[in-house]
Amino acid sequence: MNESLLRDLVPAVIGVLVRRGADFASAEDAVQDALIRALQTWPQDPPRDEKAWLISVAWRKFLDATRSETARLNREFVVDMEPAAGPVPTADDTLHLYFLCAHPTLPPQSATALTLRAVGGLTTRQIAEAYLVPESTMAQRISRAKRKLSGLPLDTPGDLRTVLTVLYLVFNEGYGGDVDLASEAIRLTRQLFAVADHPEIAGLLALMLLHHSRRASRVVDGDRLVPLAHQDRSLWDTTEIAEGVTILQTALARDRLGEYQAQAAIAALHADAPSTAETDWVQIVEWYDELLALTDSPVVRLNRAVAVGEADGAAAGLAALAEVPRDLPRRVAASAYLHERAGNISAAAELYAEAARAAQSVAERDHLTREAARLRHSSGA
Repeated sequence: MNESLLRDLVPAVIGVLVRRGADFASAEDAVQDALIRALQTWPQDPPRDEKAWLISVAWRKFLDATRSETARLNREFVVDMEPAAGPVPTADDTLHLYFLCAHPTLPPQSATALTLRAVGGLTTRQIAEAYLVPESTMAQRISRAKRKLSGLPLDTPGDLRTVLTVLYLVFNEGYGGDVDLASEAIRLTRQLFAVADHPEIAGLLALMLLHHSRRASRVVDGDRLVPLAHQDRSLWDTTEIAEGVTILQTALARDRLGEYQAQAAIAALHADAPSTAETDWVQIVEWYDELLALTDSPVVRLNRAVAVGEADGAAAGLAALAEVPRDLPRRVAASAYLHERAGNISAAAELYAEAARAAQSVAERDHLTREAARLRHSSGA
């Protein structure tokens, strides 16, 4: 069974149910029930039209749930609303659903989590890791959001910034996680860029393109991560780089700087450099300073510390790293890298091993383990 196809069909099926009158929470529950039914029956009896099958089963699930909770007259009214059989609409509702999930009644974090789970196709665990919170906490957040939307008509689009945050997180999960969602995030951001004139939409699209341009060089032998400094830059997609830089330059010219434009500017400097040694690290630190002024994010402080280590030396980088919270994921890995640059090989090896134990993916764990082994071998330990 093609589970990727099932995941791609979910937004469209939810969109059809919402247009037919279902509230979002009930529609999402009905579609999940239909997916379970598909997993049980499709291997032995695959449908001719997967989308139509899911819509039909999900709509019946919704009607069944509605019948069990409403009075007889209301049940009959809902049943009468069922449309006649006919061709299934081919409209792409995904981006529209992103905006509807970013409902004005929901806090941005809850709206983002709900959209990632219901429309983006991410698991609760993946969303929790993106937000650096326990999985149980994220599950409760998503459940509260669904309860708050239960019974509300989804006819008021939500906040653009929330939608951009969701697209950014979906891309990041696709770029470095278990599920390949990066291309879908780029596709939806292109749609948004085509219909809405906002420099941060342009900044986000440029950022995605610039990062995606390096994808072919990030992994070798199937799952072995390659750090930026060791990537084969001849594999970088120059067409995506050129498009990303052009979009970014147009956005920056409007003098309305936002966090995605600043991140894209950093990515563009990496893309422009022939090698790590020839990268304009001083300018990258300056862009991180701009980004800190906009977000004051501990993750930005972590990345800035590494850039400072490249621009001004490892000692300066370690001093900057001291300002980063000690429990921040990947802080230990950054400390290992800076200690290695400072010549503290034994300490760096131990830090790489510690970072490997806390890694957030198998590929990352294996990379950090190899780094620890490399340093231990070079020092004769």
